[in-house]
Amino acid sequence: MDYTRDYFALIPSGTETIRHYRDKQKWISSDSKMSIPGSQNSMAKIKCDVDISPFYIAKYPVTQGLYDTIGKGVPSNCNLPVVNVSWLDAVKFCNLLSKANGLSECYSIDGERVSCDFSGTGFRLPTDAEWQYACKAGSNKYQYGLIDEIAWYAGNSAGTVHAVGEKQPNAYGLYDMLGNVWEWCWDLYDEETYGSYRVFRGGSWAEEARGCGATNRRRSSPSFTIDDLGFRLARSYIKQR
Repeated sequence: MDYTRDYFALIPSGTETIRHYRDKQKWISSDSKMSIPGSQNSMAKIKCDVDISPFYIAKYPVTQGLYDTIGKGVPSNCNLPVVNVSWLDAVKFCNLLSKANGLSECYSIDGERVSCDFSGTGFRLPTDAEWQYACKAGSNKYQYGLIDEIAWYAGNSAGTVHAVGEKQPNAYGLYDMLGNVWEWCWDLYDEETYGSYRVFRGGSWAEEARGCGATNRRRSSPSFTIDDLGFRLARSYIKQR
C-alpha cells in the first residue's frame, strides 16, 4: 500500500518559531518527580526560528490496527489511536513500517541512543517544529477551530479515546492534531535541563481545552508510556531527479 498517497499530506516549506521557558535552577534528577521546578520569575524564555523544508505528515495518528498489524504481526482494523507507546516504541515502529514498504530506515537504534537520517525515504516522527507548523496550517491561532468541532478533550470525550478522523481537520487536511491523544515528536525537549526527555504535542481526551493548543509542549522520558499518548508519522520530501 502506498502510505504516502493514501495517508499523508505534503506540507509546504516555511518558518516556525518555537518558544519555551527554561528553569534556571538545575534539576537534581532526570526524574521529574524529584525536580526542583523553581518559580515563574526564575524562568528564561527561549525562542528559536526554524526553517521548515517540505515534508509529509500523516493525516491521522497511528492507529492500534496499523500498529498491531506491522509491529506485532497481528492483522487488525482497529481505528482507535494507539496509546501506551513510548518514544522508543514509536521510532522502532517507524523502522518496521519502512522495512515493510521497501523504504530505507531513518533510525539507527542502540539501546536508548537513537540517530535519525532525515535523507532517508522511510517513516519517522515529525520534528517539534514540523509538528507545530503542520498543526497551525497557516494560522497564528492557538487552536485552528472551535475546540468542540476539532478535538476530543476533557469537555466532550466522556473520559476515553475516540476513533481517528471523527472531528474536523485543519487547513492542511490533518485530523486530531489537537486532542484525542498526545503525539511524540523527534526532538529532545531541553537537553541542558531535562536530559533525554523528548517532546510530545497536541493535548488529549483527558486535557482541558486550554491544554489542547498548537504551541503547548510537554515532555517525558523516551521510555514513558500512558493511556493518552501516541504518535503520528512523517516522511522527508525527497525530490525526484
